Amino acid sequence: MRHRAYIGVGSNQGNKEENCRRAVREVGRMPRTRVRQVSAWFVTEPWGAASTEWYVNGVAEVETGLDPGILLKHCQDVEREMGRRPSPVRWADRVIDLDILFFDDMVLEGPELIIPHPELHRRRFVLAPLCEIAPDLRHPLLGSGVREMLDQVEDNGRVREMASP
Repeated sequence: MRHRAYIGVGSNQGNKEENCRRAVREVGRMPRTRVRQVSAWFVTEPWGAASTEWYVNGVAEVETGLDPGILLKHCQDVEREMGRRPSPVRWADRVIDLDILFFDDMVLEGPELIIPHPELHRRRFVLAPLCEIAPDLRHPLLGSGVREMLDQVEDNGRVREMASP
C-alpha cells in the first residue's frame, strides 16, 4: 500500500541548505519511498531557548510503502549518518532534523512517534513551507487546513523564503 507523508527538514549547523538538500536526497533513497515534491527553503529564526543559530527549513512530500515506525527509523538513520548526535538539551543545534509531520490522515500516539506532529500547528517555520506544497491538507485532529493554521498561528518567529529547491 502506498502512503503519503510530509517530512519537516531543518538544519542550523554547517552548510544548512546543502544539509537539507542532502537529507531529502537520502529520504528519496529509502526503500519503497520517493520524494514527490519539496517546498522552497526558508530561513527561520530559532525556535525554543536552546539555540541562537538561524535555521534553514523546508518540507518534503513523500510517497512510501513503509509504515510510520519504519519511516521514522530510516529518518533517524539519515540524521545519524549526517552527523546528528543525541543531545540532552531540547531544541539544541543540529546538523539535520527530520520530523514526520503527517502520514496519510493517520492519528498515532506512541512512545517513539506521534502523528500528526504534536507541535506543527504552533510553528510558523513548519507551516510556511508546508502551506506552499499542501495548503489544503487538513489536520485530522484539529480539522483545520494548513493555510488556515498558518493564518492563525501565534508564533511570531521570522520566516522568509530563501530559494526554490
